[in-house]
Amino acid sequence: MDRNENWISIFNGENLDGWVPKLFHHEVGDNYQNTFRVIDGTIAVDYSDYDEFGTRYGHLFYKKPFSSFHLKWEYRFTDQWLKDAPDYTYRNSGVMFHSQAPETILKEQDWPISVEYQMLAEENEGENRPTGNMCSPGTDIKLNGKIDPRHCINSSSETFKWNEWVKAELIVYADSIVHHLVNGDTVLTYTSPQIGGGVANGFDPKVKIDGKPLTSGYIGLQSEGQGVIFKDLMIREL
Repeated sequence: MDRNENWISIFNGENLDGWVPKLFHHEVGDNYQNTFRVIDGTIAVDYSDYDEFGTRYGHLFYKKPFSSFHLKWEYRFTDQWLKDAPDYTYRNSGVMFHSQAPETILKEQDWPISVEYQMLAEENEGENRPTGNMCSPGTDIKLNGKIDPRHCINSSSETFKWNEWVKAELIVYADSIVHHLVNGDTVLTYTSPQIGGGVANGFDPKVKIDGKPLTSGYIGLQSEGQGVIFKDLMIREL
């Protein structure tokens, strides 16, 4: 049973103290054009000061790693989307976990070696587009006891409108089992997160040790050309 005293907030609602940005083509700590900002007590991915996206895939990392934890947050998309961003980024963002440390991500590395709780919203009226999916830049997971070769695996969630607040949860037991929840329902479960696979590019080869179990890592909020808002970010260690 959850006990309220076990939960801690990882965002103070006022500033980005305790968070570290890392964007593709930029050094660690460079929050290019104020990509990540605090608006009305939320963390917003905001492109108001951008002229173009320029493949500046980015992440805002919390200052410390976690191993076994229960993370919960709420999110919704905004109507900002940069037209030079790839089509797949439309109404698409995510939260990375078990990520390599931000200071080990090279300037010209596109994605951190990590596992992603992918957040999507409806793209076309009436078309199924679930949220709470799993994507795996530089990593592998097991589904039904076997490594699944797919980079992204859809959850069983329903499809949500872009401007609808969604409650997301991630329950992670080190390198054992992972649950994705949407609005209180478990929508995806898998096991054995580990380094491997493709998609991530430009990394330090000393960091990418394929087959190494991911027992812990950093949590990162994603920016990839689509505006999104995060609020009520709470975590408890398990």
